[in-house]
Amino acid sequence: MVSDAPLILVIDDDEAMRQSAAFLLASVRLDSKIFASAEDFLAELPRLPAERPGCILLDVRMPGMSGLELQRRLNDRRCPLPVLIITGHGDIPMAVAAMKAGAEDFIEKPCRDQILLDAINGAIRKSRERLALDAERNAVRDRFGRLTRREQEVLLAVVTGKQNKTIALDLDISVKTVEVHRHTGMEKMAAGSVAELSRMFTLANVAMLPAGRPLA
Repeated sequence: MVSDAPLILVIDDDEAMRQSAAFLLASVRLDSKIFASAEDFLAELPRLPAERPGCILLDVRMPGMSGLELQRRLNDRRCPLPVLIITGHGDIPMAVAAMKAGAEDFIEKPCRDQILLDAINGAIRKSRERLALDAERNAVRDRFGRLTRREQEVLLAVVTGKQNKTIALDLDISVKTVEVHRHTGMEKMAAGSVAELSRMFTLANVAMLPAGRPLA
């Protein structure tokens, strides 16, 4: 079972900084894992819990791969964890590059503990929101995949605003059959209204999913 407790991943070549961050996080009961380099982190990444909320606290200037290069690689891998850039050598171009690449915040060393904790807590909240959205998206896709092919067709037509009569003509079936598939499909999707169904389909981009079961 995946823990719901946040996990903070600290990547910094400065041992004193790593230990200080780990101590600070432990003092507010936040779990952490520390890494001395981007390469060490990437080697461990496949074994880290993908569904656990948290964030990455990332130094910029490190021997070997820089923090900004690691950030680019994480973007390529679509890593969902928010990234907080922390550096003792900050400048405006570096900050702009980090923020453009999607960093949640850019923090200069040394900084007050509360400033760092506030940034971490904000990133954790965003991480939880992303995980909740992903879970909802996956649930919608799973329910959509369990519909019959005909139910899928009818509901996809419904969310475009088509009336039952038009759908019946398009699919060459009776209006009564459309009504049955619409009713059962809405129930299976757990949608209480067309507006709610439309929101679900937009969230999960179901129009791009492969066709489901054979026509029924």
